[in-house]
Amino acid sequence: MTARPLPSSAPSAQGVDASGVLSFLDAVEASGIIEPHSLMILRHGRLVASGWWRPYTPDRLHLLYSLSKSFTATAAGFAVAEGLMSLDDPVISYFPELDAEITHPRSRAIRVRDVAAMASGHEEETYDRAEALDPDDLLRGFLLLPPDRDPGRVFAYNQPCTYALAAVVQRVTGLSLTAYLRPRLLDPLGAGEVGWLTDGTGRELGFSGLHGTTDLVARLGLLYLDDGRWDGEPLLPKGWAAEATRAHIPTSGPTADADRLDWDRGYGLQFWRSRHGYRGDGAYGQFCLVLPEQDAVIAATSATRDMQAYLTLVWEHLLPAFRSAPLTGDPRAESADAALAERLTRLALPPAPGAPAPPERAGEWSGAVFTPRGGVCADQPGLTAARVTDGTDGWTLTLIEGEDRLELPMGPGGLRVSEVPPATAVGGGWTDGATLAVDVAFLETPHRLRVTCSLTDHALTAHWDTEPLHPGPLSALRAPRG
Repeated sequence: MTARPLPSSAPSAQGVDASGVLSFLDAVEASGIIEPHSLMILRHGRLVASGWWRPYTPDRLHLLYSLSKSFTATAAGFAVAEGLMSLDDPVISYFPELDAEITHPRSRAIRVRDVAAMASGHEEETYDRAEALDPDDLLRGFLLLPPDRDPGRVFAYNQPCTYALAAVVQRVTGLSLTAYLRPRLLDPLGAGEVGWLTDGTGRELGFSGLHGTTDLVARLGLLYLDDGRWDGEPLLPKGWAAEATRAHIPTSGPTADADRLDWDRGYGLQFWRSRHGYRGDGAYGQFCLVLPEQDAVIAATSATRDMQAYLTLVWEHLLPAFRSAPLTGDPRAESADAALAERLTRLALPPAPGAPAPPERAGEWSGAVFTPRGGVCADQPGLTAARVTDGTDGWTLTLIEGEDRLELPMGPGGLRVSEVPPATAVGGGWTDGATLAVDVAFLETPHRLRVTCSLTDHALTAHWDTEPLHPGPLSALRAPRG
């Protein structure tokens, strides 16, 4: 199904100063700690700016990490409205097969509302402990782990909370989250293809793993901004948008922390409150920012270890760009519109340095095999070797993990994009006759692997800019399909 494009407008016509957007682009690109992948800005329901930094493209699915949680909460909203579940029911009531072994009174008291608000009573993340209690069923492991305090009294960002919420939705509907949301949310929004990671139980994770386009993120933001209406018609259950995005539980500690300015504003039902408005967000800079006072939505994907830095740049540059009235008729504003439109057409990530072929010793490179320096690659332990080969279409770097082979074509022409799953973009090349340095961007994720092969000792090193949070082979760094 092809989505109808979002209505668009010149920034100035919607009261957006395009020079502020330009300054934001400058700041993000100059930060040195943010690799931007996409940006969409909407004002008064109109798309006023959108751009993708090549090699990322508008139709590319992107791993949203914990922004997935906001979609899980939306599924819960539909299930509540349809009478399939209640926020005030104990989680255990939906899993009678676990009733006899979940005996701790606090565990039995955890309500659906508590897991939706990250208020299960546990004082810290429980994922590792829950998985250790039951490697095969995270829900059972979570419920076997007694909360430190009464449910509903303390906040802790806790992946098994969302997993439990997702498990309840999937139990009462008899469907995966994706299948349940398809006719209720995804198709009405014109979402197109999505993919959601599953675990060994067959459940979609809920707390992470959703792959979608930036356009989908923007549409979700617009839906919540308009109180659950889409194209003027109610789509979300009445009152759900307000209920999910208000602060249900405080998130601030005893002292202010400059690194948590946008994480200490309270938590809703799988949405964060922000210094301005509210948001869904995901690891390494996946954002759905909803700004009711500005009647605006900002959707973005990126790769950064400092998400607060990204939000700070939004508040410094984009927030002041939202004006109270249209700027039409202002020659400076219209000139900025044109400059922004032109800038957005040429967004691209900087190329990694390197020659597409070895400047010398080519005969030694062809067919050469490299193994991890020190015997193991700490960043990607499954990576056991790399091979470099020369062919009619140029050089290829093959990364070897057991029986898996990931072939990465390089030059000529610098950056090479391969759509063979997992989709990759390979940059870099030979920095001298004895060193091959290659960047591998996994285009359906926020992850980039930097691989170096040394002909001197046939050693291989590999380091992630942002380390994948779902462990597995390199071939798994892709959106699930089918």
